[in-house]
Amino acid sequence: MSIFVDKNTRLLVQGITGKEGRFHTHQCIAYGTNIVAGVTPGKGRVRIDDIPVFNTVGEAVDKTGANCSMVFAPPQYATDAIVEAADNGIEIIVAITEGIPVLDMMKVRSYLGNARSRLVGPNCPGIITPGQCKVGIMPGFIHKPGGPIGVVSRSGTLTYEVVNQLTLQGIGQTTCIGIGGDPVIGTSFIDCLDAFERDPDTKGIVMVGEIGGSAEEAAAEFIYNNMKKKVVGFIAGLTAPPGRRMGHAGAIVSGGRGTAQEKIAALKEGGVYMCEDLCTLGEFCAEVFKQ
Repeated sequence: MSIFVDKNTRLLVQGITGKEGRFHTHQCIAYGTNIVAGVTPGKGRVRIDDIPVFNTVGEAVDKTGANCSMVFAPPQYATDAIVEAADNGIEIIVAITEGIPVLDMMKVRSYLGNARSRLVGPNCPGIITPGQCKVGIMPGFIHKPGGPIGVVSRSGTLTYEVVNQLTLQGIGQTTCIGIGGDPVIGTSFIDCLDAFERDPDTKGIVMVGEIGGSAEEAAAEFIYNNMKKKVVGFIAGLTAPPGRRMGHAGAIVSGGRGTAQEKIAALKEGGVYMCEDLCTLGEFCAEVFKQ
């Protein structure tokens, strides 16, 4: 099994006619993802790789039965794209767009509280269930189908590094998710950990965090109170200076809170197996998950 996306996912791409949307549409198709539609206002009736493009999400859903969206709309239009997808019943909305203002995302998250849609991102690499479906910008070839390990990360590039190390150790993945590193996102560590805990084919989880915020500390408490499956953790940013943003908008240590040391300590107390050397994470996981 998997979480959130699988071989039955019917994907539409919002912003499919832009440079990035078009390129990654090609990549997802090549991986085997079932892309059924694109949406770009004002450009309906054109086709991209024989995929029909519609002016609205509503029209695309009515004509194709799409149930998942990948958003490449520019930052000034991305929140409207997310809301439009939610209003038309899209179950999983994966927002790749970066640079969305925090205030805009706060409004969107509040709005989605009354919707049945799940937002992943923004500013994320997306979701992949290896061998079944790729919704995002991650390199598909490094992923190994067949499980049994789930991966969830705030960092895109570190997700790729972790997945590649798992694959080189012969460890397959059920689903890999990049939740995004912005201060306000749609899907949290806890959401993903809970889904992996409920997935019968996921036997263990790798969680990649970074400095800034308190998401890792909240996840540590959830793991301690609710999870039976083993979790391996890694926190990026041990050498980051306080008060300076490091890569992601959410990766900033302020007021002495959100440091890597604090997060590592909390996760250890929560029962997480912490690897503090990224270069050995694959070997570390092989040892932890060997049973």
